[in-house]
Amino acid sequence: MANKDLSVRSAVLTALLTLSTPSLAAGGGGVISADPSKHFDTKGKEPSSFTQARQQQQRNTLPLSDKRDFEEASRGFIAAPKYKQIMAEAGNVAWDMGSYGWLLEDKQFDTMHPSLQRQAVLNMAYGLYEVVPGKIYQVRGFDLANISFIKGDTGWIVFDPLTAKETAAAALKFINEQLGERPVVAVVYSHSHGDHFGGVRGVVDEADVKSGKVKIIAPVGFMDHAVSENVYAGNAMTRRMFFQYGVLLPRSPYGHVDQSIGKNTAAGNLGLIPPTVVIKDDFEEMTVDGVKMVFQNTPGTEAPAEMNTWFPDWKAFWAAENITGTIHNIYTLRGAQVRDALKWSKGINEALYLYGQDADVMFASHSWPRWGNERIQEVMRAQRDAYGHLNNQVLHLANQGVTINEIHNMYKLPKSLEQNWAAHSYHGSEAHNSRAVINRYLGYWDANPATLIPLSPKDSAPLYVEMMGGADKIMAKGKQLYDQGEYLMATEILNKLVFAEPQNQAAKDLLADVYEQIGYQKESPSLRNSFLAAAYELRNGIPKGASPKGTGPDMIRAMGTDLWLDFLGIQLDAAKAEGKAFIINFITPDNGEKYVVELSNSVLTNIKGQQAAKPDLTIAINRSDLEPVMMGAASFKDQVSSGKAKVTGNAKLLDELMAMMVQFNMGFELLPGTGGTTLTGNGAGK
Repeated sequence: MANKDLSVRSAVLTALLTLSTPSLAAGGGGVISADPSKHFDTKGKEPSSFTQARQQQQRNTLPLSDKRDFEEASRGFIAAPKYKQIMAEAGNVAWDMGSYGWLLEDKQFDTMHPSLQRQAVLNMAYGLYEVVPGKIYQVRGFDLANISFIKGDTGWIVFDPLTAKETAAAALKFINEQLGERPVVAVVYSHSHGDHFGGVRGVVDEADVKSGKVKIIAPVGFMDHAVSENVYAGNAMTRRMFFQYGVLLPRSPYGHVDQSIGKNTAAGNLGLIPPTVVIKDDFEEMTVDGVKMVFQNTPGTEAPAEMNTWFPDWKAFWAAENITGTIHNIYTLRGAQVRDALKWSKGINEALYLYGQDADVMFASHSWPRWGNERIQEVMRAQRDAYGHLNNQVLHLANQGVTINEIHNMYKLPKSLEQNWAAHSYHGSEAHNSRAVINRYLGYWDANPATLIPLSPKDSAPLYVEMMGGADKIMAKGKQLYDQGEYLMATEILNKLVFAEPQNQAAKDLLADVYEQIGYQKESPSLRNSFLAAAYELRNGIPKGASPKGTGPDMIRAMGTDLWLDFLGIQLDAAKAEGKAFIINFITPDNGEKYVVELSNSVLTNIKGQQAAKPDLTIAINRSDLEPVMMGAASFKDQVSSGKAKVTGNAKLLDELMAMMVQFNMGFELLPGTGGTTLTGNGAGK
């Protein structure tokens, strides 16, 4: 059935994609597509009558008559490449826009929230676009983020070179084919997330950076945060990405449809070349290749290190990832430190009054530009107010006793913002962002002593099942609630049963049915993917496949030795270290670093710039020879036997220490009874 509210007129379609329906395919990069006409899972269900009614209710209340985003998403379109896939150097598919081609068939899907379907269509923009005539261009739809090209006197200034070397190289090649060959003279990293720097080696040669021929510009703190954010809990983060990003869900109306800030993350080579110019002040003006830019540092907003950019000569404002086509995550479901909604709001407000009063165009690292000063100010105010309202009203309710376990059922945006597309939470959600605000200020405890030392679910669940009269009664009631469309109620009891009886496949299947309907109804892909991926694992176990990479040789080289030593402390099995103690002097002669590494009280600590007077063991290894060990490509034993590492003192302590380490396996259960498996990986995405 055609949906007139979601139809994209011919002018917009020209600027978007004309794609064929994808065939079933799985690349090494995790590109898994399915026949869009039917469910990819034999246990999968169609949207229930309750879900269909809810989707229709949303269509009746959403501002679907406002088509400005579609006009802006298509404006400035120059050309799209003939190809739909970009291959990785390893031979797998790094990127495949064709796998989402069914979104452009002008159909109404009751398997997804109509607002999400609209966003998913908008994110199908693919090709080269002009932002400021003759000056600023973007290649969109080649990765999760946009890559922007600023035309200088002699070459390109590249803003945010995507996630992967392969997609960035394809974008550079395509713009040069369309507009004429120009060298890259500078790269700007707007912030410290991998989809904004990982493809740098696809657009510049590191030798040109080292020689000074090419500048790389980044905000203060960039290197620290680019490397450290996903290290300490990286294994758990990547496993949780299976839910938030749905990385192994088939691309289908029943599965992965969008990632809110783009279609998905490219699965190619992630690199990192350190910046040569660091923007340290709150505001810094700089002219690069004849282009005047004013950088506005906005730390602690969307990323710990982030900056906007103002182009005064062209009245163009680059909003980085602070203002895109969605309200973002205050708490990221894959796991990350909670962000500051109030600081984010204030950062936008500052930009509004400094640059928004004069801007003729606003463009960003995701989504599409906005043109015209009135439109720009509307979007800036909508997002400023959405973050500000979230912070203030959640605390308003918290100060009246509403807890972290209640706030998501009470907090709501005002209707004025609900009717503004720029204030919709796709990447974030009002449910998990509202809880995040309370967590930031008050922590996870709701001040009820009963929840202060809670039982683990596997311990409490059997008690609930017993008191409810056993599995049969719970299943009967769960099925009744499912049939009535009371899905959240059903999860409350079925989740207990699944934890009490992890091998009860009938219970897992029923809970999966419930999760699936909830997922269909969610506007935020983060929530949708989490429920649908959980449903898949309950039915089929943990899927195997390639997830996006969060690390690589460049990231390891950029990792400080002290950060790696900190991670060894996390890998240490404290039980195996019980009663053992020793002191190691650790030296990397080629860069002059010295550390004391001490094992005591089942804790491995390190301190930089110190040496113990009487160590039990001294290890000397050049940092360049340590890096293969850090990457897992070699062991300390290998480096010792080859003469690259020298040990003096009690060499057996090194063997003892290594025997205490745990190599994390990403295939742990998130839901009971889904079966642990062997998966490897570290690092995480946005």
